[in-house]
Amino acid sequence: MKKSSLKNTFVLIWWIIAITFFVISFNIKYTYPSSFSWIPWHPSVIIMILIFLWTLVDVILNKQIEKERERRELELQEKHKNFVVDLKEKHNELLKKLISTQKDQELWKTCLKERASGFPTLMNILEQREEYLDSLLPHYLETKPHPAYSAAEAIKITNKIKREANFKHRTTQSIIEYYEQLAPFLVDLKNEEFGTEKLDFLERYTEEESHDPVINFVTKDEYQRLSASEKNQLALERYWKRKHSPRIIGKMYERYVGYLYENQGYEVSYHGIAQGLEDLGRDLICKKGHEEIIVQCKNWSRFSTIHEKHIFQLFGTVFQYRMALHTEDASLFKPQVEAVFYTSTTLSEVARAFATMLNIELKEGIGLDKTYPCIKCNISNTGEKIYHLPFDQQYDRTKIIKSHGEFYCSTVKEAEDKGFRRAFRWKSSSNTQVGV
Repeated sequence: MKKSSLKNTFVLIWWIIAITFFVISFNIKYTYPSSFSWIPWHPSVIIMILIFLWTLVDVILNKQIEKERERRELELQEKHKNFVVDLKEKHNELLKKLISTQKDQELWKTCLKERASGFPTLMNILEQREEYLDSLLPHYLETKPHPAYSAAEAIKITNKIKREANFKHRTTQSIIEYYEQLAPFLVDLKNEEFGTEKLDFLERYTEEESHDPVINFVTKDEYQRLSASEKNQLALERYWKRKHSPRIIGKMYERYVGYLYENQGYEVSYHGIAQGLEDLGRDLICKKGHEEIIVQCKNWSRFSTIHEKHIFQLFGTVFQYRMALHTEDASLFKPQVEAVFYTSTTLSEVARAFATMLNIELKEGIGLDKTYPCIKCNISNTGEKIYHLPFDQQYDRTKIIKSHGEFYCSTVKEAEDKGFRRAFRWKSSSNTQVGV
């Protein structure tokens, strides 16, 4: 039974007892008047009155409780209704976002598939946006109080030509960037400055002078007026101050890294400079005893990041070099070949992890120091002391071996004071040498 039923039953029993007691007392009063004085009929009346009051209070309280319960139920129903409405709105909003995200995913998937063709789907979307923006001005000219139909038509034609040109430009740019990512060496050829050498069409040099690369850095007057040491030093200083193409700067960086290894006693071959695009990613081959190091150099902007494909390229070329070495070299003690990656910037976390797994040593954040001593002082097989400037013909073929008494220096005067002269330039046409 419920609690309210028990309470009502209890009240009913009290009423029955009180009424029964009152009736019995009343009958006794009239049946035995002489003995009525000891019959407690007054308490029964009091009990009846108390029960009545209690019942009345209980009824009033129950009504108030019922009203409060109904109010709370209505409030909960209203909250539940609002909650359901909010939930539906959020569900619809999330559903719209999900549909939008799925459309975006499909668009990105389509774009990735079209990467090699220049993202035509994405380019069409951009063209549609431009077409809408371009339509605003002609629409205004056609709908203003004094319409200008001719001007609106001319603007439409001009905007159409502009959109077609922009479409072709963006598509071509996307294709170029795609191929630059596939073939990183193309970036080195970007913005290449061809013909940066000084061409003086109004003044003539002698045949001997025309073969001296110093004329690319000094004027004719300076060339004829200054001594050989002075004009060579002036040309060297201007060589470093001149703005160079990314490819030339990359060559400078390889020379600088080679200088660091030669200072450690390695014999360095500038394989990347000699072989160009056919270097297989081996910029430097450094040898010392039974140790060989294959070095790849990347002088990139400090805001750029080296990714794992460059690490894979270096690992592949070192693996092929080892295989060729073990095939060609039949000696018992084969050299130990290691891989080192030099860069002026940093590697991505993924590239760094792969380099660790593939046992490739990393040299990050090593920039080009343009103040390093770049004049090569070499001693020939005949004992002749010759110095080479960075723009001389045999500079990259010349190896500096410290144990032979060869070294780098910073100034022409320093080289000449130690008994070195500047290198001659060989002319392949006549197979004769020209003094510089």
